Amino acid sequence: MNVLEKANILSKAGKYDSCGPEMCEVNVNQGLCGIYHAKAEHETCRIFKTLMDNNCSFDCKYCSNSNSCTKKKAKYEPKELVTLFNYLHTKLDVNGLFISSAVSGAPDKITDKMIDVVKTLRVKHRFKGYIHFKVLPGTSYDKVKEAAEYSSRMSINIESPTKSVLSELSSCKDYKNDLLKRQTWIAKLKGNQATQMIINEMSTDKDVIKRTDWGYSNLKLKRVYYSAFRPVKGTPLENAKAESLSRQNRLYNVDFLMRCYKFKVKEFNAIMDEGMLPKQDPKMALAMQNLDSHVDINEASYEELIRIPGIGPRTAVKIIHKKEKITRYEQLHKLGGWVKRAKPFIEVGGKRQKMLCEF
Repeated sequence: MNVLEKANILSKAGKYDSCGPEMCEVNVNQGLCGIYHAKAEHETCRIFKTLMDNNCSFDCKYCSNSNSCTKKKAKYEPKELVTLFNYLHTKLDVNGLFISSAVSGAPDKITDKMIDVVKTLRVKHRFKGYIHFKVLPGTSYDKVKEAAEYSSRMSINIESPTKSVLSELSSCKDYKNDLLKRQTWIAKLKGNQATQMIINEMSTDKDVIKRTDWGYSNLKLKRVYYSAFRPVKGTPLENAKAESLSRQNRLYNVDFLMRCYKFKVKEFNAIMDEGMLPKQDPKMALAMQNLDSHVDINEASYEELIRIPGIGPRTAVKIIHKKEKITRYEQLHKLGGWVKRAKPFIEVGGKRQKMLCEF
């Protein structure tokens, strides 16, 4: 099997690891998939995302690489992947590598090969771009430490928000020892880490949000990615129902409100029904429940402003520091406010629209 054939198999096998909620594959017209637009350290770049090996001894019920799923098998030798990436970097303007792997045998053995790749790129070829290194469950501390030296960001997928849900999905992974412990190691060694959860009917939104908040608070996670469950042919869950993308997107909305607006978990608990978010924008749902009167846009504090739909942190700061009072909706629009969303909740120049709850 030549390198291009391996690349197509292993990049397709790696597509389930998220670079971000809005990533899109780039058509490079070279017969090769696995190249994505993604944000890396606040800059958009082309990333080549691949597995080192798709042979797996784990029995994860949802995964196309699990030992129960029939597939074409392939694996790179470190030199092959280095040569391929250097070609993509110089010829196709690929500026980042996202490297992961299935686990066949001892996790340290395949991790050694992954480290060989990133070390060679950094030291021998002086690659200065973005490298995302996926830590494998069960990898030793020494290997995680060595990988951290050459990586821009690291991650290990915790897959589920609770131990009980993971045990339903896989018998080979220990939630505390294989996953959470290594998250703690990455937090101490690198600091810059992310993780990913599969969203399915086995867990509630409350479970997911609670785990996300714990990760941001205790592990200083940079990002949590959410993947709505999709059944994969040949896996034990091939006949299970796919999870709604709307649910995935609502969780991204909540995540953004917690990271960028500093909303607290308990605020979302108030709008949940049996642990599930309402089927609407979470910020709008919070406003409809908590804002029982119109907010005077000129008198409101920063904390009050960012809880109004259509007003984000940047716009809130501009409103507070504006020397002249806002008397027209056009002024709010120029400051970056989304007037249509904000109107039912605000008072501007003595004018107010009926609140949504009044209709």
